[in-house]
Amino acid sequence: MDKPGLATNMLETFQWFVFLLASAVALPIVIGSIYELNFIEIYGLMQRTFFTVGIASLLQALFGHRLPIMEVPAGIWVSIFSVMAVTSVQAGGTYKGTLQTLEMTMIISGLFLILFGAFKVTQKILPVFTPLVTGSFFLLLTVQLSGTLLKGMLGLQESSSTIQGTQALIAFLTFFIVLGLSTFARGWLSSYAVFIGIVIGWVIFRSVIGVQEEQATVALFSTPDLFGFGPPHFNLGILPLAFIIALISISNIVASIEAVRQTLGEDPEKRRRQVNNGTMFSGINHVIAGGFGSVANVPSATSSGFIALTGQKRKMPFVYATILLLLIAFFPPVMTLISSIPSPVANAALMASFVQLVAIGINSFTLEPLDSRKMTIIGVSYLFGMGAMFLPSEVFSNMPAIVQNVVSNGLLVGTGLVIIMEQLWRTNKERR
Repeated sequence: MDKPGLATNMLETFQWFVFLLASAVALPIVIGSIYELNFIEIYGLMQRTFFTVGIASLLQALFGHRLPIMEVPAGIWVSIFSVMAVTSVQAGGTYKGTLQTLEMTMIISGLFLILFGAFKVTQKILPVFTPLVTGSFFLLLTVQLSGTLLKGMLGLQESSSTIQGTQALIAFLTFFIVLGLSTFARGWLSSYAVFIGIVIGWVIFRSVIGVQEEQATVALFSTPDLFGFGPPHFNLGILPLAFIIALISISNIVASIEAVRQTLGEDPEKRRRQVNNGTMFSGINHVIAGGFGSVANVPSATSSGFIALTGQKRKMPFVYATILLLLIAFFPPVMTLISSIPSPVANAALMASFVQLVAIGINSFTLEPLDSRKMTIIGVSYLFGMGAMFLPSEVFSNMPAIVQNVVSNGLLVGTGLVIIMEQLWRTNKERR
């Protein structure tokens, strides 16, 4: 078998790089608007996000689970950031103080994950993460994040409260280009569908709408700030929250590894080692994110969708892409240029990969026969999990903070219900 040439390596690397970038670029803007950060503060958060996503993905690929799975800011942590912005201010706190508390929460949660991986606790609870659990996690994840992606495609961001027609048309054109090329094209057109779609969407967006981002003078070289939100604050109340988040994060880690393993056709004998190492290095990455004042990263299940969409199964282009993302965090002018990918275009490319993620979730359900018991468990978890996603966070304001942070997160509620019901409601055959 011939080794891929330089051009192939470069194209695959750049496509992974663009996908990593698209997954990381929107979050600093979202968190910045929630916590009322100014442009310079949002820019600093974006720099730290690129840095932590790059180093987290690289560490996992080389020393952790050793699979081409990009690390992205965790959906559960985005939810925690959003909920605590409301609850802390209601309790008389400040946004800055809340962010400093979140730094410490991520560090402690990371220490729990390191212990889980080092002492092989994850390995012992692997039987809990059945195909029913992983399938439910995937589909609830797509439900939770698809709303955010669709808003981005429609231009509903920052001060925009109505659909931006031109931006939406370009976003949907990008979505169907990526989906169409990956489904119907052959050869390199199919392999580089994400890259081609983003480039076409980017060019059209700039030609029709132009550059609208705020500009600022930046240094040629700068390093990400340690404790970007300020010195971390500790209080005893964050210990149980950090522990719960660490436990729930394991479901994310296992589900993402399983999805990519299925897509790559990995050896089943490696599963336990990959999950244990992946958990331990996810903990290390949590500590790094807390230390730099970013949002903690977890392995992204969308990586399997990307691999299935493009057919890119080799690890080295992914490793090169993580190094590239890591390096540009030190060069603000380059970062400013690259991060100018229009948000509607980036969200459209991510939405296309979610089509494959939905398919993987459905496939997880079909790995075992679906009887009335399993369908009932799926139905209950979906009703309450998706229902919780539509409730405003204010409805939980009378509850303790730790309860608010759990019950207001539909992904936690739904996945937790599947795990609990499947363990409590067991057939005679399963008990044996």
